[in-house]
Amino acid sequence: MPTTIIEVENLVKRYTSAVENALDDISFTVEAGEFFSLLGPNGAGKTTTLSILTTILSPTSGRVIVAGHDVQKDRGAVRRNSGIIFQNRSLDENLTAEENIRLHVILYGMYDFRPTFSTMPRDYKRRVHRLAKMLGIDSEIFNPIKSFSGGMKRKLEIVRGLIHEPQVLFLDEPSTGLDPESRRNLWQYLTDVRVKKGVTIFLSTHYLDEAEGADKICIINKGRIVSLGTPSQIKTDLVSDHLVIDAEDRTQLRAELRELGVSFIESPQFKLSLSDSTAHQIIKSINTPLNLVRTSAPSLEDAYLRIVSGRPWN
Repeated sequence: MPTTIIEVENLVKRYTSAVENALDDISFTVEAGEFFSLLGPNGAGKTTTLSILTTILSPTSGRVIVAGHDVQKDRGAVRRNSGIIFQNRSLDENLTAEENIRLHVILYGMYDFRPTFSTMPRDYKRRVHRLAKMLGIDSEIFNPIKSFSGGMKRKLEIVRGLIHEPQVLFLDEPSTGLDPESRRNLWQYLTDVRVKKGVTIFLSTHYLDEAEGADKICIINKGRIVSLGTPSQIKTDLVSDHLVIDAEDRTQLRAELRELGVSFIESPQFKLSLSDSTAHQIIKSINTPLNLVRTSAPSLEDAYLRIVSGRPWN
């Protein structure tokens, strides 16, 4: 049976002197081993949510539990059970890749300070090589960070984020600054980590293609949850099937649709919502000769653009 690993109840965050709440009474849950995506435009509240879940920020009100621990009452336990990959890289480029990892585990209190890799415990060495090999950077693990490409640095951050074997891996726009190939490889590695290690993935992103592969998506805008569910549920919830039509005499068609009171968008063909009528009913009511008629199912992009634009169908 699924086990809930993240619980967010009535979460509110208001910054000092702000007119409106950055987060306005949001609630959701994430199951263990799930790929959960927090999707929304810039300024929607994604980073604020992630910062509270990872104990960087304190909530104004509400209850947040991560891996069985309250983010306000037991921050240390939340951090021990969480891995974080920030949007902006946080590697020390004056160190080697392994030295970055070693500094991380010492700060986490996993091991006492040792000056070299060879003097570290066997368990640490095993973890480093296993994860580095999984992510394809084992042969470069002792090289200076300055010699790493952007994709290799992201992989190193994943190794560092997983070295303490967290239950949840938080990702804040992890693909930022990566070329398409590195981006694709990164997600292949993250999928492997999830399958092989059973890690829960919590992604904050505005990339639709990354969110589309999630088990569950939470779309947030202006600090509020707009829709929550599987990708297919999101599409059904926010955007109905639509009819696409066109005509040689577009002026006549446009005037007739307005006279009939049919809601439409020109982009560039005429897109009509099927929320209240069937395609057959609409076509039957139009007298203008049509040269294009087709129905189209909603996409996640349709749902997302509706939120961002604030443009209703009806």
